Amino acid sequence: MALDQVRIASRRSQLAMVQTNWVRDELTKAYPGIDISIEAMATQGDKILDVALAKIGDKGLFTKELEAQMLIGRADIAVHSLKDLPTILPEGLMLGCITERENPADALVVNKKFENFQLSNMPAGSIVGTSSLRRLAQLRYHFPELVFKDVRGNVITRLEKLDAGHYDCLILAAAGLTRLGFSNRIHQIIPSEISLHAVGQGALGIECVENKEEVIKIIKVLEHAETSQRCLAERAFLKELEGGCQVPIGVHTKIENGNLTLTGMVASLDGKNLIKDKESGTSINPEKIGRDLANKLKSQGAMEILEEIFKEARS
Repeated sequence: MALDQVRIASRRSQLAMVQTNWVRDELTKAYPGIDISIEAMATQGDKILDVALAKIGDKGLFTKELEAQMLIGRADIAVHSLKDLPTILPEGLMLGCITERENPADALVVNKKFENFQLSNMPAGSIVGTSSLRRLAQLRYHFPELVFKDVRGNVITRLEKLDAGHYDCLILAAAGLTRLGFSNRIHQIIPSEISLHAVGQGALGIECVENKEEVIKIIKVLEHAETSQRCLAERAFLKELEGGCQVPIGVHTKIENGNLTLTGMVASLDGKNLIKDKESGTSINPEKIGRDLANKLKSQGAMEILEEIFKEARS
Protein backbone atom coordinates (compact mmCIF):
# COMPACT_ATOMS: atom_id res chain seq x y z
CA MET A 1 0.00 0.00 0.00
CA ALA A 2 1.39 3.40 -1.01
CA LEU A 3 2.12 5.85 1.78
CA ASP A 4 -0.38 8.73 1.83
CA GLN A 5 0.84 10.63 4.91
CA VAL A 6 4.17 11.65 6.48
CA ARG A 7 4.17 13.22 9.96
CA ILE A 8 7.21 15.33 10.89
CA ALA A 9 8.31 15.94 14.50
CA SER A 10 10.16 19.21 15.04
CA ARG A 11 11.37 21.53 17.75
CA ARG A 12 9.22 24.63 18.13
CA SER A 13 12.06 27.18 17.92
CA GLN A 14 12.01 29.64 15.04
CA LEU A 15 15.12 28.18 13.39
CA ALA A 16 13.83 24.62 13.77
CA MET A 17 10.51 25.58 12.18
CA VAL A 18 12.25 27.33 9.26
CA GLN A 19 14.27 24.17 8.66
CA THR A 20 11.31 21.81 9.07
CA ASN A 21 9.07 23.91 6.81
CA TRP A 22 11.79 23.69 4.16
CA VAL A 23 11.85 19.88 4.46
CA ARG A 24 8.04 19.74 4.27
CA ASP A 25 7.94 22.01 1.20
CA GLU A 26 10.66 20.05 -0.62
CA LEU A 27 8.96 16.73 0.10
CA THR A 28 5.60 18.15 -1.02
CA LYS A 29 7.18 19.23 -4.32
CA ALA A 30 8.64 15.77 -4.85
CA TYR A 31 5.51 13.90 -3.68
CA PRO A 32 2.46 16.16 -4.23
CA GLY A 33 0.05 13.29 -3.50
CA ILE A 34 1.29 12.76 0.07
CA ASP A 35 -0.12 14.73 3.02
CA ILE A 36 2.89 16.04 4.98
CA SER A 37 2.17 17.53 8.42
CA ILE A 38 4.31 18.97 11.22
CA GLU A 39 4.02 18.33 14.95
CA ALA A 40 6.07 20.96 16.80
CA MET A 41 7.13 20.65 20.45
CA ALA A 42 9.58 22.05 22.98
CA THR A 43 12.57 19.90 23.95
CA GLN A 44 14.51 19.90 27.22
CA GLY A 45 17.16 22.14 25.64
CA ASP A 46 14.48 24.66 24.66
CA LYS A 47 12.92 24.77 28.13
CA ILE A 48 16.05 25.24 30.27
CA LEU A 49 17.43 28.64 29.32
CA ASP A 50 19.04 29.77 32.56
CA VAL A 51 21.75 27.08 32.71
CA ALA A 52 24.76 26.64 30.44
CA LEU A 53 24.19 23.82 27.96
CA ALA A 54 27.32 21.99 29.09
CA LYS A 55 25.95 21.73 32.64
CA ILE A 56 22.61 20.18 31.62
CA GLY A 57 24.08 17.10 29.93
CA ASP A 58 23.90 16.80 26.19
CA LYS A 59 22.72 13.31 25.28
CA GLY A 60 19.56 14.02 23.32
CA LEU A 61 19.14 17.50 24.76
CA PHE A 62 17.33 18.71 21.63
CA THR A 63 16.19 15.34 20.26
CA LYS A 64 14.68 13.01 22.90
CA GLU A 65 11.14 14.34 22.76
CA LEU A 66 11.09 14.14 18.96
CA GLU A 67 12.45 10.60 19.01
CA ALA A 68 9.78 9.53 21.50
CA GLN A 69 7.09 10.64 19.04
CA MET A 70 8.52 8.32 16.39
CA LEU A 71 8.95 5.40 18.76
CA ILE A 72 5.30 5.52 19.86
CA GLY A 73 4.06 5.90 16.29
CA ARG A 74 2.95 9.53 16.39
CA ALA A 75 5.56 10.76 13.88
CA ASP A 76 7.31 9.21 10.89
CA ILE A 77 10.40 11.43 10.75
CA ALA A 78 12.13 14.12 12.81
CA VAL A 79 14.12 17.05 11.44
CA HIS A 80 17.23 18.06 13.38
CA SER A 81 20.13 20.43 13.01
CA LEU A 82 22.60 17.60 12.43
CA LYS A 83 25.05 19.08 14.95
CA ASP A 84 22.45 18.43 17.70
CA LEU A 85 21.89 14.77 16.81
CA PRO A 86 23.88 12.32 18.98
CA THR A 87 26.12 9.84 17.17
CA ILE A 88 24.44 6.94 18.98
CA LEU A 89 20.68 6.83 18.33
CA PRO A 90 17.96 5.03 20.30
CA GLU A 91 17.30 1.44 19.29
CA GLY A 92 14.86 1.30 16.39
CA LEU A 93 15.79 4.71 14.94
CA MET A 94 18.28 5.66 12.21
CA LEU A 95 19.71 8.67 10.41
CA GLY A 96 17.86 8.35 7.13
CA CYS A 97 19.01 11.42 5.22
CA ILE A 98 21.49 14.30 5.33
CA THR A 99 20.58 17.43 3.37
CA GLU A 100 22.83 19.80 1.46
CA ARG A 101 24.89 21.87 3.84
CA GLU A 102 24.83 25.62 4.28
CA ASN A 103 28.18 27.26 5.08
CA PRO A 104 29.24 25.33 8.24
CA ALA A 105 31.58 28.05 9.51
CA ASP A 106 31.22 30.07 12.69
CA ALA A 107 30.46 33.77 12.30
CA LEU A 108 31.30 36.91 14.25
CA VAL A 109 28.39 39.27 14.95
CA VAL A 110 29.23 42.59 16.62
CA ASN A 111 27.57 45.38 18.54
CA LYS A 112 27.62 48.45 16.29
CA LYS A 113 30.31 50.04 18.51
CA PHE A 114 32.71 47.40 17.21
CA GLU A 115 31.84 47.44 13.53
CA ASN A 116 35.38 48.56 12.63
CA PHE A 117 36.96 45.53 14.31
CA GLN A 118 37.56 41.93 13.28
CA LEU A 119 37.94 39.11 15.76
CA SER A 120 41.73 39.35 15.54
CA ASN A 121 41.84 42.97 16.75
CA MET A 122 38.92 43.19 19.18
CA PRO A 123 40.12 45.24 22.17
CA ALA A 124 41.43 43.30 25.18
CA GLY A 125 38.62 42.68 27.65
CA SER A 126 35.88 42.65 24.99
CA ILE A 127 32.96 40.44 26.05
CA VAL A 128 32.32 37.59 23.64
CA GLY A 129 29.05 35.68 23.94
CA THR A 130 28.98 31.96 23.13
CA SER A 131 27.23 28.90 24.58
CA SER A 132 29.58 26.46 22.82
CA LEU A 133 32.53 24.88 24.65
CA ARG A 134 34.07 24.14 21.25
CA ARG A 135 34.10 27.81 20.29
CA LEU A 136 35.13 28.85 23.79
CA ALA A 137 38.18 26.56 23.91
CA GLN A 138 39.45 27.51 20.45
CA LEU A 139 38.95 31.24 20.93
CA ARG A 140 40.62 31.17 24.35
CA TYR A 141 43.57 29.44 22.67
CA HIS A 142 43.90 32.14 20.00
CA PHE A 143 42.65 35.21 21.93
CA PRO A 144 43.33 34.81 25.66
CA GLU A 145 42.92 38.56 26.14
CA LEU A 146 39.16 38.42 25.43
CA VAL A 147 36.45 37.75 28.04
CA PHE A 148 33.96 34.96 27.34
CA LYS A 149 30.42 34.92 28.69
CA ASP A 150 27.72 32.27 28.25
CA VAL A 151 24.68 33.26 26.18
CA ARG A 152 21.44 31.27 25.85
CA GLY A 153 18.17 31.72 24.01
CA ASN A 154 17.24 31.59 20.35
CA VAL A 155 19.15 33.55 17.73
CA ILE A 156 16.84 36.57 17.86
CA THR A 157 17.06 36.73 21.67
CA ARG A 158 20.86 36.56 21.48
CA LEU A 159 20.98 39.35 18.89
CA GLU A 160 18.74 41.50 21.11
CA LYS A 161 21.11 40.96 24.05
CA LEU A 162 24.05 41.92 21.84
CA ASP A 163 22.38 45.08 20.57
CA ALA A 164 21.39 46.03 24.14
CA GLY A 165 25.08 46.04 25.06
CA HIS A 166 25.22 42.91 27.24
CA TYR A 167 27.92 41.59 24.90
CA ASP A 168 30.41 43.25 22.56
CA CYS A 169 30.18 40.44 20.03
CA LEU A 170 28.68 36.97 19.56
CA ILE A 171 29.92 33.84 17.85
CA LEU A 172 27.05 32.11 16.02
CA ALA A 173 26.66 29.57 13.23
CA ALA A 174 26.63 31.27 9.81
CA ALA A 175 24.08 28.70 8.63
CA GLY A 176 21.53 29.59 11.32
CA LEU A 177 21.86 33.31 10.66
CA THR A 178 21.41 32.75 6.92
CA ARG A 179 18.37 30.50 7.30
CA LEU A 180 16.68 33.05 9.58
CA GLY A 181 17.33 35.91 7.17
CA PHE A 182 20.07 37.55 9.26
CA SER A 183 22.99 37.07 6.87
CA ASN A 184 23.40 40.88 6.92
CA ARG A 185 24.44 40.54 10.60
CA ILE A 186 27.45 38.35 9.71
CA HIS A 187 30.36 40.70 10.32
CA GLN A 188 33.09 38.11 9.67
CA ILE A 189 33.21 34.45 8.68
CA ILE A 190 35.73 33.02 11.12
CA PRO A 191 38.42 31.05 9.26
CA SER A 192 38.83 27.37 10.06
CA GLU A 193 42.42 28.05 11.11
CA ILE A 194 40.92 29.82 14.15
CA SER A 195 37.66 27.95 14.76
CA LEU A 196 36.91 24.49 13.40
CA HIS A 197 33.16 24.07 13.20
CA ALA A 198 30.89 21.60 15.01
CA VAL A 199 30.34 18.10 13.66
CA GLY A 200 27.45 18.28 11.18
CA GLN A 201 27.10 22.07 11.45
CA GLY A 202 25.11 23.60 8.59
CA ALA A 203 23.40 20.34 7.55
CA LEU A 204 20.01 18.93 8.49
CA GLY A 205 19.64 15.33 9.60
CA ILE A 206 16.34 13.55 9.04
CA GLU A 207 15.86 10.76 11.57
CA CYS A 208 13.35 7.97 11.00
CA VAL A 209 12.25 4.55 12.19
CA GLU A 210 14.38 1.65 10.97
CA ASN A 211 12.93 -0.68 8.34
CA LYS A 212 10.15 1.69 7.26
CA GLU A 213 11.24 1.40 3.64
CA GLU A 214 8.54 3.64 2.17
CA VAL A 215 9.44 6.52 4.50
CA ILE A 216 13.18 6.05 3.89
CA LYS A 217 12.63 6.10 0.12
CA ILE A 218 10.62 9.32 0.35
CA ILE A 219 13.17 11.27 2.43
CA LYS A 220 16.13 10.09 0.31
CA VAL A 221 15.06 12.63 -2.32
CA LEU A 222 16.66 15.26 -0.05
CA GLU A 223 19.96 13.41 0.40
CA HIS A 224 23.08 15.32 -0.73
CA ALA A 225 25.90 12.89 -1.44
CA GLU A 226 28.92 15.12 -0.77
CA THR A 227 27.44 16.62 2.40
CA SER A 228 26.56 13.13 3.59
CA GLN A 229 30.11 11.83 3.06
CA ARG A 230 31.63 14.81 4.85
CA CYS A 231 29.21 14.61 7.79
CA LEU A 232 29.55 10.82 8.15
CA ALA A 233 33.32 11.27 8.47
CA GLU A 234 32.81 13.99 11.07
CA ARG A 235 30.29 11.93 13.05
CA ALA A 236 32.56 8.85 13.04
CA PHE A 237 35.39 11.04 14.36
CA LEU A 238 33.17 12.34 17.19
CA LYS A 239 31.79 8.90 18.02
CA GLU A 240 35.27 7.33 18.23
CA LEU A 241 36.28 10.05 20.70
CA GLU A 242 33.12 9.37 22.73
CA GLY A 243 32.30 13.04 22.53
CA GLY A 244 28.98 14.86 22.41
CA CYS A 245 27.87 18.16 20.96
CA GLN A 246 28.87 19.98 24.19
CA VAL A 247 32.51 18.83 24.11
CA PRO A 248 35.30 21.02 22.62
CA ILE A 249 35.76 18.95 19.47
CA GLY A 250 35.89 20.72 16.10
CA VAL A 251 36.17 19.60 12.49
CA HIS A 252 36.61 20.75 8.91
CA THR A 253 36.09 18.62 5.80
CA LYS A 254 36.62 18.98 2.08
CA ILE A 255 36.36 16.66 -0.91
CA GLU A 256 38.59 17.07 -3.96
CA ASN A 257 38.78 14.57 -6.84
CA GLY A 258 37.05 11.89 -4.79
CA ASN A 259 39.45 12.36 -1.89
CA LEU A 260 38.07 13.44 1.50
CA THR A 261 40.27 15.35 3.94
CA LEU A 262 39.10 15.67 7.53
CA THR A 263 40.75 18.05 9.98
CA GLY A 264 39.88 17.59 13.63
CA MET A 265 40.80 19.10 16.97
CA VAL A 266 40.31 18.55 20.69
CA ALA A 267 41.02 21.35 23.16
CA SER A 268 41.00 21.93 26.90
CA LEU A 269 38.39 24.36 28.23
CA ASP A 270 41.01 26.91 29.26
CA GLY A 271 42.35 26.95 25.70
CA LYS A 272 45.88 26.15 26.83
CA ASN A 273 46.04 22.69 25.29
CA LEU A 274 44.85 22.14 21.72
CA ILE A 275 45.55 19.06 19.58
CA LYS A 276 44.84 19.25 15.84
CA ASP A 277 45.61 16.90 12.95
CA LYS A 278 44.16 15.71 9.63
CA GLU A 279 43.47 12.49 7.73
CA SER A 280 42.68 11.85 4.06
CA GLY A 281 41.25 8.96 2.10
CA THR A 282 38.66 7.96 -0.46
CA SER A 283 35.27 9.56 0.11
CA ILE A 284 33.65 6.16 -0.51
CA ASN A 285 34.51 5.13 3.07
CA PRO A 286 34.14 8.33 5.12
CA GLU A 287 33.63 6.64 8.49
CA LYS A 288 37.06 5.00 8.29
CA ILE A 289 38.67 8.42 7.81
CA GLY A 290 36.85 9.71 10.88
CA ARG A 291 37.89 6.75 13.03
CA ASP A 292 41.49 6.90 11.82
CA LEU A 293 41.77 10.60 12.66
CA ALA A 294 40.24 10.05 16.09
CA ASN A 295 42.80 7.35 16.85
CA LYS A 296 45.58 9.65 15.62
CA LEU A 297 44.45 12.33 18.09
CA LYS A 298 44.08 9.74 20.85
CA SER A 299 47.76 8.88 20.39
CA GLN A 300 48.56 12.57 20.92
CA GLY A 301 46.69 12.86 24.23
CA ALA A 302 43.11 13.72 23.18
CA MET A 303 41.47 11.33 25.65
CA GLU A 304 43.36 12.82 28.60
CA ILE A 305 41.98 16.24 27.68
CA LEU A 306 38.43 14.90 27.30
CA GLU A 307 38.59 12.87 30.51
CA GLU A 308 39.53 16.01 32.43
CA ILE A 309 36.50 17.79 30.93
CA PHE A 310 34.17 14.87 31.76
CA LYS A 311 35.54 14.87 35.34
CA GLU A 312 34.79 18.60 35.71
CA ALA A 313 31.26 18.05 34.34
CA ARG A 314 30.58 15.29 36.86
CA SER A 315 31.83 17.31 39.84
